[in-house]
Amino acid sequence: MREISSESITEALAEMSIEANHYLSPDMEKALSEAEAAEISPLGKQVLAQLEENLKIAAADTIPICQDTGMAVVFVEMGQEVHITGGSLEDAINEGVRKGYTEGFLRKSVVGDPLERVNTGDNTPAVIHYDIVPGDGFKLTLAPKGFGSENMSRIFMLKPAEGIEGVKNAVITAVNDAGPNACPPMVVGVGIGGTFEKAAIMAKKALLRPAGEHSDIPYVKEMEEELLERINKTGIGPGGLGGRMTALAVNVLTYPTHIAGLPVAVNICCHVNRHSVRTL
Repeated sequence: MREISSESITEALAEMSIEANHYLSPDMEKALSEAEAAEISPLGKQVLAQLEENLKIAAADTIPICQDTGMAVVFVEMGQEVHITGGSLEDAINEGVRKGYTEGFLRKSVVGDPLERVNTGDNTPAVIHYDIVPGDGFKLTLAPKGFGSENMSRIFMLKPAEGIEGVKNAVITAVNDAGPNACPPMVVGVGIGGTFEKAAIMAKKALLRPAGEHSDIPYVKEMEEELLERINKTGIGPGGLGGRMTALAVNVLTYPTHIAGLPVAVNICCHVNRHSVRTL
């Protein structure tokens, strides 16, 4: 049995909270640079250049990439041979988010009750997803999710007869409905299968795959490529001001489902698609 201290988890998440909100991941930096080179609209190219300049300033001056520093979404991949010492895992995660957002002077955007709307003051609690896996590994992924793009997400409970074309049409519908509100160029995460909630979690998790990497399933890879091409023909463009580069990537995850259903979730993220990963 391998032991990991709750304190080390807290410290890791505090650092990750600051890192993810100030520095763009290499895959997204590359995707934005390639998007600017490929953009044919002068205004779209100008918007992309401004976004890249903003990211350079954020990194150089250690200021947030965006004023919306997001709700902390944490994916935990924990080996079944790991034991957490010194306190509960959930408390350690929330303490890390609290510490990172407070010491990093990041905007606190979480309200303690969805209807009473009183701010918790420290951006907790986080939304936490756990995966228990074989072995003694322990991996944390933090994805601060801004709600400009989160609010544009959709779930579709399709009939099985609608098939792959129905899935594609659902994704295009979600992107068109989002328009400029998701701060394009966007990254589109899609979850297909499972149940209502499983599809949504897969769509969120799909956003974590590096931009430019595709599914190992041949038909899913083809769908990702086709959807990216179709989305980039919508004309929404960077900043919603027109152009070719509406999306930087479309990432799809699938899971077995019931004979009577075809759940499809679309989780959209803005052009920065913030995330940070640590293995303890």
